[in-house]
Amino acid sequence: MGRRRPGARHGGNHRCGGGKAAKRRSPTLAGTLRVLRPGMATVETAEGTFRVARRGLREAMNGDEVTVSVFPVRGDEKVALVQGVITRAQTTFLGRFEQAGPLGAVVPLDARLGRDFFVVPEDNSPVRLGVGEGDVVVARIVEYPTRNSAAVVTLERRVGSSDELDLNIESVIASYGLATEFPAAALAQAGSIRADVEGALERDCTRRDLRSLRCVTIDPVDARDFDDAVFATRLSGGGFELWVHIADVTHYVGWDTPIDHEAKRRTCSAYLVDRVLPMLPEHLCNDVCSLKPGEDRLTMSVHMKLDAAGNLISATAMNSAVRSTGRLDYDTVDNLLQGRVDASVLHDDSTDAVALEDALRTLDCIRGLRERIRQERGSIDFDTVEPKVVLDEEGHPTSVTVRTRTRATGLVEEAMLLANESVARMLADREVPCAYRVHERPSPEDLRATVRPLMELGLIGGNDQRDALIAGEPAAINAVLDAARGTTGEYLASALLLRAQKRAVYLPTNQGHYALGARAYCHFTSPIRRYPDELVHRALKALLAGALGSCEQENIASQLPQLCATCSQMERAADGAARDSQRIKMAELYADHVGEVFSGVVCGCERFGLFVMLDDTCAEGLLPARALGGEWLEYDEDRMTLIGEESGRVWGLGTRVRVVVTETDVPRGRIDFALANARGGER
Repeated sequence: MGRRRPGARHGGNHRCGGGKAAKRRSPTLAGTLRVLRPGMATVETAEGTFRVARRGLREAMNGDEVTVSVFPVRGDEKVALVQGVITRAQTTFLGRFEQAGPLGAVVPLDARLGRDFFVVPEDNSPVRLGVGEGDVVVARIVEYPTRNSAAVVTLERRVGSSDELDLNIESVIASYGLATEFPAAALAQAGSIRADVEGALERDCTRRDLRSLRCVTIDPVDARDFDDAVFATRLSGGGFELWVHIADVTHYVGWDTPIDHEAKRRTCSAYLVDRVLPMLPEHLCNDVCSLKPGEDRLTMSVHMKLDAAGNLISATAMNSAVRSTGRLDYDTVDNLLQGRVDASVLHDDSTDAVALEDALRTLDCIRGLRERIRQERGSIDFDTVEPKVVLDEEGHPTSVTVRTRTRATGLVEEAMLLANESVARMLADREVPCAYRVHERPSPEDLRATVRPLMELGLIGGNDQRDALIAGEPAAINAVLDAARGTTGEYLASALLLRAQKRAVYLPTNQGHYALGARAYCHFTSPIRRYPDELVHRALKALLAGALGSCEQENIASQLPQLCATCSQMERAADGAARDSQRIKMAELYADHVGEVFSGVVCGCERFGLFVMLDDTCAEGLLPARALGGEWLEYDEDRMTLIGEESGRVWGLGTRVRVVVTETDVPRGRIDFALANARGGER
């Protein structure tokens, strides 16, 4: 099996490398190792973040505190070479057990670990736990790898057989370092928590009792946790009154308690294709804190007044208690707004049904006004689609639903955006440290790279528009997107401009949100599933209570830089895991459609081929360059095209194609295509 037998020398923390070559590689720095995927890693040091050289990891593993030497390679770029391990981060991991002669071997489900681990013959843990070939186990590292010996583990727990578990999804979870179980202390704390709304109202005279006001939750039909409720009415003198109520998680979860510690570690819920890995224990997110219809719940509310044009006149935040009038879903609300159903679907009581319909139509009116206001002030909205694979009870894919922005999703989104922005302004105006959501303007260099292909598509009118685009003027970017909409250049324009954007992050100071055109922005509306929202809630409560200088707030402020960095990092991990889990099930779905022909559009272009998105499901797959005919293809990176040397045919973003599914690789989430006419037509 090609595995190396463990040697006699084993060690935990150790140093490796050295000699004259190491002395020439200066400086030597300490930092945290981040393995992004096999063969690609970075090390975060006080001097900055450096890419780890090829084969430069040595015996270090993801999360380890390491010493590295840093040296230049090309131009200003510097790369790092691991010299030693200071502290090990990984103590246990999930893996698949195999027999390797007299040894047992555990193959990590986390591909980033990059090596197999061994169970020595004298260790009876496989027999004691009843572990067989192919079983998934929790392994504890007892001896770390060195240059002269392999790593040794003992088995702590049998998780299940490969037939009982979806190993592909389990591998995704492990590879992104997502937590699946809560510590006993956090579960014990959660189990002792009760809603106790009446008691909270009695103890806090500043908490507003809003249970007599109507409000509704509007979520996907399969949602289980409801952390926001909304309602809107028209004012007699013109304008609107808008209420946004958000679950008051921090009333129940104190700072530095067991649940809080675990939430800091997870920082967000991960929504995978077949499960949710929640940030909070289920008793909180699905019961005590969830704004279930007809149940009294504690909230933080923002009461806003808007003029007839949708401009914000005032916003007031408060601790509150509400009782949701109804639980609505996006499909029902969309059907109502488009006249496909009447108000009777909203509530059994006709009076309440009419009131709810009026509120929904008012919210929809506010949506239209706020979208116009955001566009006028420079907000940039990219049109996106979100395919979701539907699974049966056994976890097998059956179909795909494609979610797009609708009037129902839009009216909730605009209410949340306005509440988030209002709270951010309250905090920023007082310079209160918290987790602000920051999006920087794209760099002129990145935007300049988009000019040439956009001009060739006729989407840039002249030098003035070109200069405005390079300067990152939102109006210029929106003008290009508007001009491209519905044309063959739509995909290319959107892809180029999206690629030029920076990623939004969390920072402890307000620096504005470029894409939203907002002077200040934060995440306030989803504390059940995002830890930054909890930080914002704590800051807002301290502001309302006049306790900004409290010991707790000073403690939080001191930890904010690291908390914001961790939240940004884990958000990327949760998003990546969600995408990969969808790709795996999409590939599993199309494994039953090999040989069938589908229509699609080219949505990506690389030297090695084209990425094609199918029309019906938005599934993406690779059409290799070798499948485009026998001629030599020239890759134009600026235009994102492949051009046939003999035929002159151009393959690029937006090109319509008919493809046949040739192969799927389910564990990797890959679908491969060939041109339909190159395979003898449809089957």
